[in-house]
Amino acid sequence: MESRNSLVGVAGSLGASMLFATLYYYTSLLEPLSGQQIYGWRILLTAPCLALLLLAIGRWGEVREILVRVPAEARLWLALPLSSALVGLQLWLFMWAPINGHGLDVSLGYFLLPLTLVLTGRLVFGETISRLQRLACLLAAVGVGNQLLLASSLSWPVLAVALGYPCYFVLRRKLGTASLGGLWVDLVISLPVAALFVLGSGETLNLLAGNPRLTLLIAGLGALSALALGLMINASKYLSLTLFGLLSYVEPVLLVVVALLLGESIAPDQWLTYGAIWAAIVVLVLEGLRALRRGRG
Repeated sequence: MESRNSLVGVAGSLGASMLFATLYYYTSLLEPLSGQQIYGWRILLTAPCLALLLLAIGRWGEVREILVRVPAEARLWLALPLSSALVGLQLWLFMWAPINGHGLDVSLGYFLLPLTLVLTGRLVFGETISRLQRLACLLAAVGVGNQLLLASSLSWPVLAVALGYPCYFVLRRKLGTASLGGLWVDLVISLPVAALFVLGSGETLNLLAGNPRLTLLIAGLGALSALALGLMINASKYLSLTLFGLLSYVEPVLLVVVALLLGESIAPDQWLTYGAIWAAIVVLVLEGLRALRRGRG
């Protein structure tokens, strides 16, 4: 059973990474919308799409469990808005950064994120690290160290990603809301902010009225986002924070592929970064195959 859960978690994490990379490219198709407007539409459409997904797979009870707890647990009145703000910042940054000159900063943050997740899992939850995971961490640290030397400093988007997500996952586990239902509650709490971004200016609705193609693309944004977030949260439920963090390296690698498709290029002094990261991913794949063989045996 444990092996099956791990396989489900790994598949979910990889699927989420591929969909997030698709969303990264998707942003370039939504011009002339601003990053704030794209974020607003993403939340407004993801919340109902995720609700339909919860109903379809019979997991709406996760939402009821959290709502029943709210009147009895005073801490949730502060903790749930904080959880919503933490994930809301990440979703906004992901939409805002590529079209506002901070795409590389966010990519560096995602390169740092698995290391901060591994460290968090070890320090907060006392999770053990296998030999292959240690090797993957070492290879990843070489790549990240090279990238840090090239960047010379860490901007606020880098720190927001690298430190914000670990805080979010730890908070959800401590609160007992690490589920798809918990994610839906987070999104619902942020709906007023999303509506403000979308409706704060009348030009957004005018753009949609005169551009049916843009309307269809925005609808697709909600469906893609709901599925990607659902897979990510589901994966975090089945995997240790250490393995979940290491698998997160797949996403920035795919974001690099998207950047290359959009016309960017890897500088010669960055090949050490990407080569080390890709080597770490190969090690994780080998460990996954070994775990699968053990489960079948």
